[in-house]
Amino acid sequence: MQNYRDLKVWEKSHKLTLEVYKITKAFPSSETYGLTSQLRRSVSSIPTNIAEGCGRHTALDFANFLQNSLGSANEVDYLLLLSKDLEYLDATKFIELETKINEIRAMLIALIKKVRGVQATYNL
Repeated sequence: MQNYRDLKVWEKSHKLTLEVYKITKAFPSSETYGLTSQLRRSVSSIPTNIAEGCGRHTALDFANFLQNSLGSANEVDYLLLLSKDLEYLDATKFIELETKINEIRAMLIALIKKVRGVQATYNL
């Protein structure tokens, strides 16, 4: 369909993934196979699903992968809250990351609507 690297939402989610990987290095070692792993998997799933969806042949397939990205973004939002409540993230960093994930979610929702509109209009 298109090059995923041309999508701003992919770029923002990739940058967030890099940031989360750096931040989680400071999480307790007892969380290596728990919260650290889960947060890294869910945040990396956002740009991964966007990239995979861009390789699909129909708008409906692309929209489904974007929907998966949105689900992962919701998961990241909760895991960041949990990280803050467990005091692995300070409040300032949490607000910064929450702002970024909310922006990504809004972008995904808009893109899903656009792609589904194309699908409905052109019956792809």
